[in-house]
Amino acid sequence: MAHTIEALNPVLRGWVNYFRFTQGKRALEELDGWLRRRVRCLLWRQAKHRRGRTTMLRRQGLPEARAWRSARNGQGPWWNAGARHMLDAFPKRFFDRQGLEALLDTQQRLQRCS
Repeated sequence: MAHTIEALNPVLRGWVNYFRFTQGKRALEELDGWLRRRVRCLLWRQAKHRRGRTTMLRRQGLPEARAWRSARNGQGPWWNAGARHMLDAFPKRFFDRQGLEALLDTQQRLQRCS
């Protein structure tokens, strides 16, 4: 996870710097959401098995029964990445703590500095 975020941040900074003076924020919000969903998808795939997924969700604070049901729902990684259980387990603040740069936050910070 750390390696992925480390590789993503320079690319994200480049995108934000290129679109620094953009007035519309919707595109950046959508791209931000898609990016976090993609990283959640990677987390789901990293856990590989139902037991690992249950453990991963439990560590993030989901109740035992909900984590167990979520890990065994039979849906694919992309579906699960957008599902409520993954959004509750890995909210935006989780990615902020991990160091993933949010496009909209970075753009607003750059606009204030300019």
